Amino acid sequence: MFWTAFSLPTGSAWLSVLLLIVDLGIRIAVLGIIPGNRRPTTAMAWLLCIFFLPYVGLVLFLMFGNFRLSRRRRESQDAVNQRVVEGTRGIADLVPEYAGPAWVKSAIELNRNLGSFPALGANSVQLIQGYQESLDAMADEVSRAEYFVNAEFYIMSSDGCTDRLFTELEAAAERGVRVRVLFDHIGSIRVPGYRGMIRRLKASKIQWRRMLPLLPVKGQWRRPDLRNHRKILVVDGRVAFTGSQNIIEPSYRKKKNQEIGRKWVELMSRLEGPIVGTLNIMFATDWSAETEENLEDQLATYHWDSFAGASLCQVVPSGPGFVTENNLRLFNTLLYSAEECITISSPYFVPDDSLLYAITTAAQRGVVVELFVSEAGDQFLVHHAQRSYYEALLKAGVRIYLYPKPFVLHAKHFTVDSDVAVIGSSNMDMRSFSLNLEVTVMMIDREVVEQMHAVEDHYRAVSRELKLDEWVNRPVLARYVDNVARLTATLQ
Repeated sequence: MFWTAFSLPTGSAWLSVLLLIVDLGIRIAVLGIIPGNRRPTTAMAWLLCIFFLPYVGLVLFLMFGNFRLSRRRRESQDAVNQRVVEGTRGIADLVPEYAGPAWVKSAIELNRNLGSFPALGANSVQLIQGYQESLDAMADEVSRAEYFVNAEFYIMSSDGCTDRLFTELEAAAERGVRVRVLFDHIGSIRVPGYRGMIRRLKASKIQWRRMLPLLPVKGQWRRPDLRNHRKILVVDGRVAFTGSQNIIEPSYRKKKNQEIGRKWVELMSRLEGPIVGTLNIMFATDWSAETEENLEDQLATYHWDSFAGASLCQVVPSGPGFVTENNLRLFNTLLYSAEECITISSPYFVPDDSLLYAITTAAQRGVVVELFVSEAGDQFLVHHAQRSYYEALLKAGVRIYLYPKPFVLHAKHFTVDSDVAVIGSSNMDMRSFSLNLEVTVMMIDREVVEQMHAVEDHYRAVSRELKLDEWVNRPVLARYVDNVARLTATLQ
């Protein structure tokens, strides 16, 4: 009778008890592990994911929870930073004492301390708004290359729009120019025609590498969504291009985009002057990380003082190789320093708390703040997460302009007062602050700011302003989807 009443658990019952213990163990363990060195909002999002779906959530966390690069790459970046500081001490002395607003000088010092690069004068800046025009301008410069071409882009594709640029890269390599090409592995492999581009590169004399390759068979493994998002082209150390545009046709070779007329709208900058050398250092750093080839010989003979432009420029590198979130700190500093006006273009505006406070505080203290975003996004979750911030922004006094669909406003830039223009590859979202390697250029020149104001004027002319009354009265289901999507924004 006793053993009948109190029989030992069956095999299935033991399994249930074991799973319960493991489940409880996971929940207790992650409470003390996940919050370490993470934003509270990020930690809470991961904890919620694991508490609702313990096993699935844990697997996702193990795959995507660590946003640091390998120790070798971090040590390599630290070594490069030190060499940049030592090697540019004399270069910084070439820059005349800045006589503008004190807050600009403070931002310059911040960038120097975080990213190692000094602000350099005597640069020339041309903004290129046309999509094909920028591809043609890059091809023109490559056709005149004599010594080297260094190209680094998140996405590269050989197609009808980019064919001339690829042809010029091939021709330059054939005539003895050292042509080096980097493209992000995951960013590019998702594009139709990827294998065709690889065949074309293999058939040429171009030296090329995938950035942050995800090839487990070759022992190349890391968090899958750590990406190199930079866009840089340097020719002979005399001219460089950087901005938001990838090397691909404007509909990203997707049939659905082509059918509805969806095209990406970009802004690139063509730069001449000492700033070209610092952009080339960034390329050399990434090339060395993928190949272990040292390109410092390209920089040893660079004539930093041989230019006569009027723009003071400073390169700001950021990404998992830096623990200080350089781009976010710069953006916040400039937003808090603005006295008159701020105009921002960001395709993916998903701010952390610090950036949200900076932009709303600027509006609340009387600064005119404008934000240009796409009316319809190309990424469902990101677009809806972005929309969840509109109410707080509008209530603070930020003016939001919706760039008309089906176009995707992919340009990434902003201006502060009449003093500073910022352009680069970085979005204003948590992915760009923590997960992506990015390049940003701060440009201090009223003429450059006027160029960017002209671009912003065009955006304003074709866009529709979103009003608070309209937004708060949107359908309940739309609000629900936005709020749910917002939870995914912090999963880093």
